[in-house]
Amino acid sequence: MKRTCAKRHEAVAVGIDMVGRILVTGGGGFLGSHIVKQLLEGGREVRTTARNPETAEFLKEFGDVEIVKMNLLDLDSVKAAVVDCEEVIHCAAPLYINAKNTQKNVIDPSIIGTKNLVEALRNSNVKKIVHTSSVAAIRATNYQNGKIFTTEDWCDDATLKTNPYGLAKAGAEKVMREWVEGSGIRLITIHPSILFGKTLHPRHLEGSMSYMKHFLKGPPFVLNIHINFVDVEDTARAHVAALEKGSEGGRYLIHSGGMWMREIGNHLAKVIPERKWARRRLPNIFAYFFAVIHPKLSLRMLKDNLGTWVDYDASAQFDLIQKIRPVKEIIEETMRGLLS
Repeated sequence: MKRTCAKRHEAVAVGIDMVGRILVTGGGGFLGSHIVKQLLEGGREVRTTARNPETAEFLKEFGDVEIVKMNLLDLDSVKAAVVDCEEVIHCAAPLYINAKNTQKNVIDPSIIGTKNLVEALRNSNVKKIVHTSSVAAIRATNYQNGKIFTTEDWCDDATLKTNPYGLAKAGAEKVMREWVEGSGIRLITIHPSILFGKTLHPRHLEGSMSYMKHFLKGPPFVLNIHINFVDVEDTARAHVAALEKGSEGGRYLIHSGGMWMREIGNHLAKVIPERKWARRRLPNIFAYFFAVIHPKLSLRMLKDNLGTWVDYDASAQFDLIQKIRPVKEIIEETMRGLLS
């Protein structure tokens, strides 16, 4: 009882209203686990979902969390997850960048999954929704090199062939926004760039972490690729804050900045000098030959990314959180975590 009261006082101190149960979809994921952890630390009653609940058992280390089985493509399981919840943070989504069946593995879980969620919400008690989207819903498939995107932009030119992830994220957000319009439900969408930082489970070492793992286990060279960064804990804080802060219906980019792979290698050489880091840039022509034998690279990916970069106007993120971790700190913390 004392622990619960203390958490309630802490919650008031950081501005979290002590309301009813909150549902976090996909709480076992890289971002979802940090959201669940922060909500529990704030004294919230949390229910989270996983397709296989055993994969989310590690969340119980952070507090008394309810874990239920849910598949976004199974409407009945989605309806059961929503019951008795007053708020929802929806961050369950696949990230199959190189999926062979993009319709089944990328589009359907995002679009049909979001349709099932809004159907489950129709007769629920939910009054607030924070929807995890991505910069992919904002960044056009075809863009001018060096373009700075804002929340006024939409990825409207994506197709199943050219940009399935952008198509999925923009489509899912539109489904949510169309349904919420006129409903009286508070909606905010969060659009993080590429997530890095502290991992809470070994399985979070895949996905976006592959960029950093290149410097540990990859070849002794880097590609002419620019990577955008945001800290996963900052992104989780933005989600929690969005329950109360920010403009209703707002879109919020959460983004720290970007660096070229060669710059990342140079920075690692300064902060962790006891190791050798890849810093020599591979000429573009040889990069295409390298992609033929690399399991996680494709000619399409290189064509879209070699020598190109974009940035984001994320100034509004400070309406949600006061500080954002700088790129260099994110890189060092991420790498030290991978080395430990």
